[in-house]
Amino acid sequence: MIYFVGPDSALSCCESATMADVVKYCEVKKYLGVDTETEGLDFTCDKMIMFQIGDETNQFVIDTRHVSIEPLRSVLEDTNIQKIFHNAKFDYKFIKKWSDITCQGVWDTFLVEVVLNCGKRIGFGLKDLVKRYCNEELDKEVRSKFIGTSKQPFTEDQIVYGAKDVSYLSSIKWEQVHKLTQNQLGKVALLENEAVLAFADIEYNGLDLDIDKWKSLESESTLKANALAINLDEMVIEDVKLNKFVKDYIQADMFTPIEELRKVDIKWTSPKQVLEVFKTIVPELDDVNGKNMYKYRSHEIINTYVEYKEAMKLCTSYGSKFLNNLASDNKIHTNFHQILDTGRVSSSKPNMQQIPADNSFRNCFIAPEGYKFVSADYSSQELNVIAFGSKDPVWLKALEEGQDLHSTCAELVYGGIWDAVAEPDCLYNMNKWKCKCVEHKKLRTNVKTINFGLAYGMGPNKLADTLNISLDRAKELIEKYFKAFPAIKGFLDKLGNYGIRYGYIKTFPPYNRKRWFTNWYPKIWDSRASSLELGSIERASKNTPIQGASADMTKRALVLMREHIQTFDLPVKIVMTVHDQIDTICCNRYVDNWTVDMKMIMEWAADEIITNKLLKAEVTISDCWEK
Repeated sequence: MIYFVGPDSALSCCESATMADVVKYCEVKKYLGVDTETEGLDFTCDKMIMFQIGDETNQFVIDTRHVSIEPLRSVLEDTNIQKIFHNAKFDYKFIKKWSDITCQGVWDTFLVEVVLNCGKRIGFGLKDLVKRYCNEELDKEVRSKFIGTSKQPFTEDQIVYGAKDVSYLSSIKWEQVHKLTQNQLGKVALLENEAVLAFADIEYNGLDLDIDKWKSLESESTLKANALAINLDEMVIEDVKLNKFVKDYIQADMFTPIEELRKVDIKWTSPKQVLEVFKTIVPELDDVNGKNMYKYRSHEIINTYVEYKEAMKLCTSYGSKFLNNLASDNKIHTNFHQILDTGRVSSSKPNMQQIPADNSFRNCFIAPEGYKFVSADYSSQELNVIAFGSKDPVWLKALEEGQDLHSTCAELVYGGIWDAVAEPDCLYNMNKWKCKCVEHKKLRTNVKTINFGLAYGMGPNKLADTLNISLDRAKELIEKYFKAFPAIKGFLDKLGNYGIRYGYIKTFPPYNRKRWFTNWYPKIWDSRASSLELGSIERASKNTPIQGASADMTKRALVLMREHIQTFDLPVKIVMTVHDQIDTICCNRYVDNWTVDMKMIMEWAADEIITNKLLKAEVTISDCWEK
């Protein structure tokens, strides 16, 4: 039965009800479907105009333009009453903004469906789930009719639509519970349902941005890009092989724009034109995109072009265009995509995980007056995961004794070469610390690339491109590496073989997140499957447990952190997370206490997965966001 709470009582599609009726029904339930309808997508300025709550038997549709949902606070904030949402982050932010109610005890059918089908390319929308689990068609076209009609009475179609959205949620949830039990995914589903509240808080809290400082960085990047473009022109003019790209003469008068006075007939922002130039130097070049150019940086003009591209990206992606992401409260509110195939997180509008690695741009995000940024990140998170999974004795000893792991690995891989190039005051030889020896730095960088590459399934081709060495040299280096660390090779091979054999791979206990491979089929290992198919599954099988376990512990840390802040009503807000780092803003008077608490919480979360307790967290305090 549908009940409507609002000014319109004469409706044939439903019965009239009061907020007292809603509360009386809901407060004795163990689970309830919840949904909202809004004026738009931006919770900072678009209002919540309808709130729906109920179960498969009765649904209550509340016109929040005229009726407050404050009486439901105890229900929404009660952890013993499970609220079932589809895409909880969206509704959570609107409920918190326009009703000042913080929902607790959430089940998100969207996230659970992604957990069940991680890696599969299927629909995860509510319409898809209603069809999948209830075998009914849900008409979502009515949703668009809420936009621009916030002052008009709701139509019967809109009320029925709102009620239907919550009526299916409990049925979907119980079907999902059955599947989670079958696939032993209950623990990771619980993690994601708890973590979604932390991600929603981060999106809600947002980040303050120093706009003037941001604009000054854009000006610097523009000047740098223009200077590099002039350098590129000069290199073309000076290179005989590139004479065909130089104009014979320039026809101009006093009114000719300065950009037309160039002698070089190349538009450096045009990949097609640039490729034509560079093929004169490197005939085998196929394109000038991204990292494909890095292996050719020994050519001065190509190296300058790469620098030009990087400067231009800063101008375009992180210039004035970025400021379009400022919400009505003048803050940046990113949007998290909580579960990628590996279990990691990404963000968009804007993508805060791709803010340039140097701190110049990050430092533009500032703490409010009276607050400090208190940030924590795991020290060598993925390397600790590899050491724990492989049980490699060298890696474990290095981590236990605080040695520089990359140098320790380089010493074993390069043997006598490492010893021969050591300088007299080498800190590594004295204390096993990272040293400043010139040649050691080169060898350490090579091995460091492999160490971190293990988490991404790096093979010889990728290594050759990254280090700008031949493919044979890359193969030789990897062979030496695995000869020095057979336990790591065995660990990775075991993961790769598992994925090829079973069609999925799992992260570490206790969460055991699964990633399915859609291009897998029975006995693929004994078939004529292409090397590309097998290679893709093998690489993903090697890197998913490493990245996934890392993501699991960061999400667990977010959950514990949010619970701790709320339990003790601390003057702290979680404002960002990027992979292994969590950022908060904390009232100045509580910074010292929170620094201790934050480190402890991060390490508690790590210990659940990396049970040898070697993974530690480092905490920093600053006035702005830092890497």
